[in-house]
Order: sequence, then C-alpha cells, then structure tokens
Amino acid sequence: QVRLVESGGGLVQAGGSLRLSCAVSGSTFAPDSITWHRRAPGKAREMVAMLMSGGGTNYADSVKGRFTISRDNAVNTVYLQMDNLKPEDTAVYYCYSVLGNSWGQGTQVTVSS
Repeated sequence: QVRLVESGGGLVQAGGSLRLSCAVSGSTFAPDSITWHRRAPGKAREMVAMLMSGGGTNYADSVKGRFTISRDNAVNTVYLQMDNLKPEDTAVYYCYSVLGNSWGQGTQVTVSS
C-alpha cells in the first residue's frame, strides 16, 4: 500500500514562498508519477502540478511560472516549490500517487494579503 505524507504548509504573506514536501513509501517510487492538487474553500479540487515518471512536468495555468515540481529519488520525496504566492493560492494541498492511486492527508497553505 502506497502512503503519502505532505508537509511544509503554513501561513505566508502575499509574494512569499513555501516549499511543500510529499514523502512516498510503500511503492516503487522512481517509475511513479506524482501530482499535486489543491482544494480551496467552496471550490472543486484542482490539479496544480504533475511530475511524470519520465521527468516531464505539467502545470495549471494559474501557477505556471510560480510553482515548480521536482523529486529526489534518494529520499522518495516530491517537492512543490511555490513562489510569489497569492491569496488565491490559499487551499489545502494534496499529493497523489498515480501508480498507487493513493492520496496524502493534505497540508494547509494560507496566503495573507
């Protein structure tokens, strides 16, 4: 069973940065594709970034140029570097394992104006 644990959320002012981490266990990490999603209050969940097993990446238009997804295979962790944060980035952020079809518990990101 694949287990994902997010960390790194918090409160930050607009224009600031945060780095989220998604630690993955219980799977063959290297070939897996990992995605980051978020759910803002009153809104549907949306995918914000994808890191494919071959190294390709994809981003939602709303975060392009501000967010960067990366992985460290040595520690089975995927990161989401979030720069120039905006109040509309406030949400609970989740990571998802495609091969494992598993979600983490989420980490709250709050951006104040």
